[in-house]
Amino acid sequence: MSNACLYSGGKDSTLALHKAVRSGRKIDLLITMRPENQYSYMFHYPNTAHTALQAEALGIRQVFADTKGEKELELADLERVLRENDVKLLVTGATYSSYQADRINNICKEQGIESVAPLWHIEPLEELNELASDFNAIITSVSAEGFDKSFLGAKIDDSIIRRLQELNRKYKVNMLFEGGEAESFVLDAPLFRKRIVIDDTKTEWNGSIGRYLIEQAHLEEKE
Repeated sequence: MSNACLYSGGKDSTLALHKAVRSGRKIDLLITMRPENQYSYMFHYPNTAHTALQAEALGIRQVFADTKGEKELELADLERVLRENDVKLLVTGATYSSYQADRINNICKEQGIESVAPLWHIEPLEELNELASDFNAIITSVSAEGFDKSFLGAKIDDSIIRRLQELNRKYKVNMLFEGGEAESFVLDAPLFRKRIVIDDTKTEWNGSIGRYLIEQAHLEEKE
């Protein structure tokens, strides 16, 4: 039996894992879904290959599961990997999206899995401030009005939080990116035994949509 975390490498799943472990839960498996569809309704798309570095930094076994990323059909791929790994507890980084949370909870109920969502309805500034204080999380994609190219690769810090607040006031942008406004990747966290250093990147920009793609990266000892 496994206690797993549905792990994308982004800020929400990493912080949810952190909170679950800090609460005394032992997590021995990371499940990372790899959608072919960049607009997957359920799963994180960019930079998923580099979650292998995060798993190594965490010292937690990881399994990848490929999915076409088609709406609703991608759920069957998640169901399969949960069964194959005999998962009995699943941690997710769900914050406000009922679309994602309801579907995961239904799958867990059907398979007798305990569903744990430590960030559910967390106050946005509480999460962002904790990330800015204790994590090194960068923005890896943007796709909403108000964002520009300068957000790509930017660390979520006090300055970025202030800019997100302004975007929320002006454009109603969800500050936690729950509506797909942006995505993120964590380079360092309290549970990481090593930190991730980026060696090479590629930036794609098309109007108001952009991606910060990690081409190469490696692990380094923490100072």
